[in-house]
Amino acid sequence: MTEKIEDFRSGYVAVIGRPNVGKSTLINALVGEKVSITSKKPQTTRDRIMGVLTTEDAQYIFVDTPGFQTKHSSELLDRMNKSVKSSLSDVDAVVMVIESTGWRPEDEEVLKLLPHDAKNVILAINKTDEVKESEVILPLIQESMKKFSFADVVPVSAEKNRQLDVLLQVIRKFLPEG
Repeated sequence: MTEKIEDFRSGYVAVIGRPNVGKSTLINALVGEKVSITSKKPQTTRDRIMGVLTTEDAQYIFVDTPGFQTKHSSELLDRMNKSVKSSLSDVDAVVMVIESTGWRPEDEEVLKLLPHDAKNVILAINKTDEVKESEVILPLIQESMKKFSFADVVPVSAEKNRQLDVLLQVIRKFLPEG
């Protein structure tokens, strides 16, 4: 007989952000294997890709979305941007990714996609390994909370696997039981 785990949670998590912010690298690091293509070339991810992580108390189904593109317009980019928008309505939690160097205008455009009253959006400040002084992170967190009422803000380094366990704990709170 299989033992039922108390408070097991399972759900979908959209990972959104501008191109080349590290969304695919983050999903690969969280899942523990390469499920998303990573490249320095923008728009490598063109469709929603799913990666699944199962732990003893949760199952996370990550949706890696294409980077939301605002600088150029084409039929392909329009389709990719629609994919990002539709991903947001079908998930239990949203992880928005920005770089530790701060907000860019393209990040602000992604932020506009989020419903203002959303309570399930977590900000992951990625590439913290590239910042020399950790003192820049606290002002960035404060600035971020003024821009949007994020449920939580977690500084991470997908490349160096830093703080990913903390990010998973935060995401888990938004997954439904079952």
